[in-house]
Amino acid sequence: MKMKKVTSRVIAVGLALGLSLNGLFAQNIGLQLYSLRNEFKKDVPGTLAKIKEWKITLIEGGGSYGLPMEEYKNLLKQNNLTMASVGAGFEELEKDPQKVVDNAKAFGAKYVMCAWVPHKEGNFTMEEINRAITVFNTAGKVLADNGIKFCYHPHGYEFRPYEKGTMFDYMVKKTDPRYVNFEMDVFWVKHPGQDPVALLKKYPKRFLMLHLKDREPGTKGNQEGRAPDETNVVLGKGDVGIEAIMKQAKKIGVKYYFIEDESPKSVEQIPESLKFLSNIKY
Repeated sequence: MKMKKVTSRVIAVGLALGLSLNGLFAQNIGLQLYSLRNEFKKDVPGTLAKIKEWKITLIEGGGSYGLPMEEYKNLLKQNNLTMASVGAGFEELEKDPQKVVDNAKAFGAKYVMCAWVPHKEGNFTMEEINRAITVFNTAGKVLADNGIKFCYHPHGYEFRPYEKGTMFDYMVKKTDPRYVNFEMDVFWVKHPGQDPVALLKKYPKRFLMLHLKDREPGTKGNQEGRAPDETNVVLGKGDVGIEAIMKQAKKIGVKYYFIEDESPKSVEQIPESLKFLSNIKY
């Protein structure tokens, strides 16, 4: 996707956020950098500057987009961006958790998230979930010993029925909360037919972070962890129930909230989503 020219309307929205965002971001609302993956391919400094324009100061990322690490970190500093959380691949956690620790420390991040467990598409098995539990407990301890919290980000396929609940319930039960907790992507909880608010109430101490994304009404859900990018809409305009989720998440003390807009229109939609969040009455 080509870098889109921001319309005057979007600029106006961004400027209008100004003062209200000062209070909003005291609640630790930031941006998952994957939202701007296409923009980063063309212009790393300009894309980071755009995030600053939106008054965002917290980010979740992990790489340096091909730039030398120190150059990239200097750009983050110039744009007043703090890397609160970094992503890690499952294989990295399994084979070299110390490397994951080193990467997190290089960014000053206190959280590491993993968003995918390898499996054959359409067939997530108990063998795979048990492997994940072992990897997460083991790597999570290494991270914890280094002052870093580990969170797994369920992606939808974990909510298949198992015993009297779901595979996700089994994962929660079998992971050690000292070393493993969770980052809820509210879209990927809604998409397989679950209720994000109910899940936050069920496990109030296990969700430390949220990914905020909304789903176009009428989108057909599944338990495959797949959906067209175009189904990501401005927060508050979809069927996920963002306002109720935010209120419950605040009630249980969720630490960080990252907007993640995977749509081709993310540059236009993110300021609108920020405006929606700033207007929620807690």
